[in-house]
Amino acid sequence: MKRPAVFIDRDGTISEEVGYVNHPSRYRVFPYSADAIKLLNDNNWLAIVITNQAGVARGYFSEDVITRVHERLNQELVQQQARLDAIYYCAHHPTVGEPPYRHDCDCRKPKPGLIKLATADFEVDLANSWMVGDRYSDVEMARNAGLHSAFVLSGYGRGEWEYQSAGWKLRPDLVCENLLEAVQSILQRQMSGASEKGLV
Repeated sequence: MKRPAVFIDRDGTISEEVGYVNHPSRYRVFPYSADAIKLLNDNNWLAIVITNQAGVARGYFSEDVITRVHERLNQELVQQQARLDAIYYCAHHPTVGEPPYRHDCDCRKPKPGLIKLATADFEVDLANSWMVGDRYSDVEMARNAGLHSAFVLSGYGRGEWEYQSAGWKLRPDLVCENLLEAVQSILQRQMSGASEKGLV
């Protein structure tokens, strides 16, 4: 049976934006992220991280560092009774680095390749799924993948929203303070829609 998903950007959305995370010790999960993800768990939504990690292509760190950072993320969430269903990342860059990482791929946001990977691994109800992120590229990827979009003001979000959004061709479906507020709003919308259809 297909389930809706919330696809979550990593840096700036689920965790602090510190530039390239080149060591697990620099990785800091926002205090509200576990509550947001647990809400998705409790409501039978998939919680999947989608992240660009071009620091690999740029030579700043190896894929092993990404693995260790994601182990830390998962451990912190589990300690707070929350869990991610999966994490997908793109280590490529179209013009920087050496092959195989210098590659004009389909998995680098805003392209939808990572969403396609997720839908191959999970039965995702794409029409009712969302992308949550702090960059305009997350809004673009949502449109490219057929998702709704929630833009958060954490990370780079507030600056992009205040200084750049007037020139955006696409508008997010929601603008929220952070991931927890976004998840609460998404679930409220779902409940309102189900109620209108007499499904609750």
